[in-house]
Amino acid sequence: MTDPSRTPVVGAAILLDGAVLAARRTAPAELAGRWEFPGGKVEPDESPEEALVREIAEELGCRIELTGWLPGSAPIGDTHELRVACGVLIEGEPVPTEHDQVRWVTADELDEVDWLDPDRPFLPALREFLR
Repeated sequence: MTDPSRTPVVGAAILLDGAVLAARRTAPAELAGRWEFPGGKVEPDESPEEALVREIAEELGCRIELTGWLPGSAPIGDTHELRVACGVLIEGEPVPTEHDQVRWVTADELDEVDWLDPDRPFLPALREFLR
């Protein structure tokens, strides 16, 4: 499912009390104000799971434990590919450092959020999981 010619990017669907955490981008300008699952690129020396735990600690100052991957992957432009894992908070509260805002979104609110295009393919499975 994953394309080895693309740089892997991982996102976290952090779950709490029937809601998922969404983070609002500030950069680049063309993406500012849109929402995403927080995360980032997988470095050559780490697994996708390790990368996601590291990225969440860097971006949100909290620790998560991954519980499984949502099905599929989505291209980001011509060079990157996104996978999204579900996780739960195990330490701290999310405080954005690279985003200007975070919010908890329920299954019924998923369509009210202006998600980045690569994040959208994961919403149907996430909606079912939240319900």
